Amino acid sequence: MPEKVAFASELIDSHCVIDVRTPLEFEEDHIPGAHNVPLLTNEERVEIGTIYKQIGPIEARRRGLELTCPRFYGMVSQIISLASGRPIIVYCWRGGLRSASVAMLVEACGTPVRQLTGGYKAFRNHVINYFEKCDFPSPVIVMHGMTGTGKTTFINGLSPSKWATIDLEGLACHRGSAFGALGLEQNISQKYFETVLWDAFRRLPADTPIVLEGESPRIGKYSLPGSLYQRMAESCKVWCHASIETRVDRLSAEYARPEYRDAMLEALERIKKKLGGTRYAELKNCIEGWDVEGIGRGLIEGYYDRMYYKQRSWTPDLELEMEDFSLAESELEKFWGSRA
Repeated sequence: MPEKVAFASELIDSHCVIDVRTPLEFEEDHIPGAHNVPLLTNEERVEIGTIYKQIGPIEARRRGLELTCPRFYGMVSQIISLASGRPIIVYCWRGGLRSASVAMLVEACGTPVRQLTGGYKAFRNHVINYFEKCDFPSPVIVMHGMTGTGKTTFINGLSPSKWATIDLEGLACHRGSAFGALGLEQNISQKYFETVLWDAFRRLPADTPIVLEGESPRIGKYSLPGSLYQRMAESCKVWCHASIETRVDRLSAEYARPEYRDAMLEALERIKKKLGGTRYAELKNCIEGWDVEGIGRGLIEGYYDRMYYKQRSWTPDLELEMEDFSLAESELEKFWGSRA
């Protein structure tokens, strides 16, 4: 019988992970790096489930065997090929019949294999518990500041030998603002967003400060999981400054693409009430006339600075000038060194 093993993150790096659930189950969420080798199609799983409920487990298993038996050889060959000599671990929804059956077939063909105890649900519980505790091995620094100061670019450019960074907006495929979806698409599930975020955190080097960008509890359609938002609120806070000219230039470099014009007008329509009739009309004219500087300045002065951090209730631990990113990193390093 194949060995059963409890989930541990180290297994992802040391094993070829095989997910035998349906393509739909896999698409919703899966262990990072896993390969989908489904035992049943989406439609077959529905059929088997219906037979199980209406007739019973024995008939369901017989029908399952009838459907899957012709594909056993191909599945085993595919799994062995994917493994390329690495140890194999197989999982399904709850570590039940699907993964047990496939694991026994692989083992019967002479290849050692392990079955994940508890299946995907055990992994999912691991991710949930991780973000409930948010017990990170390193301190967290959160970068706040008005739109256009370049926080994301700054974070992504920090020296990897000195800082551990997480690009929350990059992982969420959204810039976290009214116009944050331009050119991006949030096409993964909330569960998989949490998985991707968990994987990013687990890969960070130990004993290195973690730098994140300050966000609201939601980034586009995704919610920050567990107590992550609260953990960020309790962490070291940096407030970033830049001149209006610099902010306009940085916003223009990121957003000013003619192919975004229609999407910008749609986003503008969604915040029409917040802008008011006059500001809305001015910004609409800027977009339609493709006045890039006017768009950036109008959004900063007429929307972002009025709507974001207008009632900041906390005092930053550091005020950081962001005109020059290299100088800003040096200042951040000096500040952090003084706290050690």
